[in-house]
Amino acid sequence: MLMSHDCNRNNRIELKNVDKDIVFWLEDIIDENNGRIERKEWKSKYNSYVVYDYEPFCTEGFEINIVVTSFDDAYLKFIKYLYEEKINTIEFLNNCINA
Repeated sequence: MLMSHDCNRNNRIELKNVDKDIVFWLEDIIDENNGRIERKEWKSKYNSYVVYDYEPFCTEGFEINIVVTSFDDAYLKFIKYLYEEKINTIEFLNNCINA
């Protein structure tokens, strides 16, 4: 599920529930587009009090949330665009496989 929260007045975006299979790709995109990972956390889907700032031993049952900052809002919009296009492409291809 794609979720993002814009915090444009502070030049930051929050990407919620990032698929663990595309985290490394997303980190590269952020780096290539003058972005900085302000916060990366693993939050339990079952207990809102359980939040780690590092990858837990077992990632099952956790969602990855990433806060990205940049000095220019245009970079953040482009990062968000690339992320959403990646998600849409993956969903499209999965639908083709399952059809």
